[in-house]
Amino acid sequence: MKMYRHSQILKIIEEKDIETQEELAQELRNHGFDVTQATVSRDIKELRLIKVLTPSGTYKYAAMDNKADAKNWDKLIRVFAESVTSMDYANNLIVVKTLSGNAQAAAAAIDALNWPEILGCVAGDDTILVVVRDSSTALNIIERFNKLIK
Repeated sequence: MKMYRHSQILKIIEEKDIETQEELAQELRNHGFDVTQATVSRDIKELRLIKVLTPSGTYKYAAMDNKADAKNWDKLIRVFAESVTSMDYANNLIVVKTLSGNAQAAAAAIDALNWPEILGCVAGDDTILVVVRDSSTALNIIERFNKLIK
């Protein structure tokens, strides 16, 4: 039953913009599943779903594209959280400072996020340059990075 529910969740989030666990739970109920919010929360964690920005400016659940990234997700986020020392931005450029030798791993975590507003990043030894679509998004990205760190 769990595997079937997981496949339905992946199908639902591919077909609809689902913003909250409650919306996902309701969609599952509409498909005949008797689920609680706690079950949906566990399913989201097990499926390693992430939230991505939609073109309309809201967030929705999405599956990670790369299975290797999904497998290493927790490790990447932990490396990111433990290695970042500071962040700042100018226009559409974000500079992320890390502990010496950790920029490449932290940049891999940023890439694994697959946030559409991030065009890409370049990492050195202790510095990452993150290029975002426009200057109005840069502060929002830093705030989201800070949430990952906490």
